[in-house]
Amino acid sequence: MSKINKLLRVFTHEGAKAKAFAPEDELKRALMNCLLWEDQFYEDGVAIAGRIKTLVPLVAPDRVAALAINAREAMKLRHAPLLVLREMARHETHRVLVSDTLARVIQRPDEMTELLAIYWADALGPMQQRKRYPISAQIKKGLAQALTKFDAYQLAKYDREGAVRIKDVLFLVHAKPKDAEQEAVWKQLVDGTLPSPHTWEVSLSGGGNKRETFERLIAEKRLGGLALLRNLRLMQKADVPREVIVGAIETMRVDRILPYRFITAARYASDFEPELESAMLKSIKGYARLAGCTRLLIDVSGSMIYPLSAQSEMTRLEAACGLAILAREVCEKVEIFTFSNTLVKVPPRRGFALRDAIVASQPHGGTYLGKAVSEIDEKGTRLIVFTDEQSHDAVPEPKGQGTMVNVASYQNGVGNGAWTRVNGFSEAAIAWIAAAEETMR
Repeated sequence: MSKINKLLRVFTHEGAKAKAFAPEDELKRALMNCLLWEDQFYEDGVAIAGRIKTLVPLVAPDRVAALAINAREAMKLRHAPLLVLREMARHETHRVLVSDTLARVIQRPDEMTELLAIYWADALGPMQQRKRYPISAQIKKGLAQALTKFDAYQLAKYDREGAVRIKDVLFLVHAKPKDAEQEAVWKQLVDGTLPSPHTWEVSLSGGGNKRETFERLIAEKRLGGLALLRNLRLMQKADVPREVIVGAIETMRVDRILPYRFITAARYASDFEPELESAMLKSIKGYARLAGCTRLLIDVSGSMIYPLSAQSEMTRLEAACGLAILAREVCEKVEIFTFSNTLVKVPPRRGFALRDAIVASQPHGGTYLGKAVSEIDEKGTRLIVFTDEQSHDAVPEPKGQGTMVNVASYQNGVGNGAWTRVNGFSEAAIAWIAAAEETMR
């Protein structure tokens, strides 16, 4: 018989001694950066989804529900929280919280159809056959609550072709409309007679002159901030006058747009980089300040330049750069470093100049985070590390106030002792640091 009374050690994918996490913390790590079923540098999406499935029943039901809500509302994730809800529905200890949590997590009509696709993902056969599999009562209640949140415009906008349609949800859960007006809308949904929504996507796909369409959409203020950023290159191709585009950028709403979105937009529309940078810096105004001296340490190793998903060219390094740009603006005094094989200090520039300095600071090689921390960590100085938490060497306990901002979903992380851990690459990461410090005063 093999010996089972032995000390178990965990390591990062690069071989450094790692920290083992309690189930709730491990679930948080897996969830808060998870683009469901998308491969990452060290782990594939199936492994990450499987880990979420295993961890859900090991964490208290109210904590799982809170993580699902936080993943949707703070981290802006859409699919991973739905997987968590599916797993909650499968366990007697957790399912009582499913309906109310699901109704809150679902914020777009197409998330209802995505949930059912995820719910039936383990079933065999074509989707028409899977639709006959019974649905959990709590899932039905949650979907029925969610259905009543959406008006005719939202239902028409997101009722897209697919194996599961919104009317399938309506039939399966037997939802009751709030009033006669909603009952009439649902009848139109079932009959396929909902009026076409007047969205920018519909306008652009209507076959009209794209330049005229863009100019009209901008004049009518029907292009939201993200839609504007995503369409800059197409506007240029359509010969929309530069002054029209500049005017739209200068007046766009920026309070809900993260810095990395501007970084991605500038990659494809570099002619507008000055205007995009101004809008990006404007989006940061109003954040709580971080007093005292802060050192930012950004991971530029090879794993950080891996794309976030198969549909995106954005990398985790760009996400980290966006957070560094944000942190740079809210820190009273700041020094900025990068690490890969070596530690490099970069000038404390702002905006896109800081991004350029970070990316070009050194080759994207190995990950010697422990050495980098040892060289720059000092008492009385706040150290914030932006990393995917993989390292060749052991990471020491912080000497002062150390925060590890993790931008990946890998199982094991690094750093022993009193590291504060924040998972995710939304503005919530920096806001959380400021809020946590405020509560400790």
